[in-house]
Amino acid sequence: MLIFILLPYLFLEIYFSLKMLEVIGAFWATVWTIATMLIGGALIKRAPNTIVGNMQSLQQGKLDFQRFQDVNTAYFLGALLLILPGVFSDFLGVLALLYTVYLQFVAKMRPEQNSMNEFYTHKGEDDVIDVEIVDEHTDSNHRIERD
Repeated sequence: MLIFILLPYLFLEIYFSLKMLEVIGAFWATVWTIATMLIGGALIKRAPNTIVGNMQSLQQGKLDFQRFQDVNTAYFLGALLLILPGVFSDFLGVLALLYTVYLQFVAKMRPEQNSMNEFYTHKGEDDVIDVEIVDEHTDSNHRIERD
């Protein structure tokens, strides 16, 4: 099963790497490969700080647990794909890092709900309070019961 995923990936990686080699030349392709490896390594080196920041966001309620897992997984996957040599892996790594940015900044922006609006929108049985008022200081003949 893994071969059906790995084989097309390898063909795409070789194809795009050769196309890049044709377009920018061997020297700049080498510079590209080394630069993306350094960027991926720097991201891996910063990973503990990123995880701590995400944990603080989780504690503050800015991230839910599923999004916390998705952000950290996409971050690590993006960094590892940048470390791997090749144009296609760099493209996938950048996509994973853009997904991380999306999850941290765009996906969590939801319109705030006003708690007073929620209070007034619930009508019906939730707003009814059933009580009986009994006045103990008057005699029982003057007592009025309400249903």
